[in-house]
Amino acid sequence: MENILGLVALACGVIIGLGAIGACIGIGLMGGKYLEASARQPELMNELQTKMFLLAGLIDAAFLIGVGIAMLFAFANPFVLR
Repeated sequence: MENILGLVALACGVIIGLGAIGACIGIGLMGGKYLEASARQPELMNELQTKMFLLAGLIDAAFLIGVGIAMLFAFANPFVLR
């Protein structure tokens, strides 16, 4: 029983960790591309900024869904019978 709980804790850490790494890489790449596009065409900066913030919210939402799934496994684990 303790072995299963330990593996669930490990899985939760992997879910949150990989989600955080993916979100950070995605936002970093997006921010870099935004700066490149703004430097090339400064007249489109406001339109690009709106799209960048919308995309940043979607990337963070995907990470928070992963955190929610990890919390489900941590606190209401359907795989462990009590």
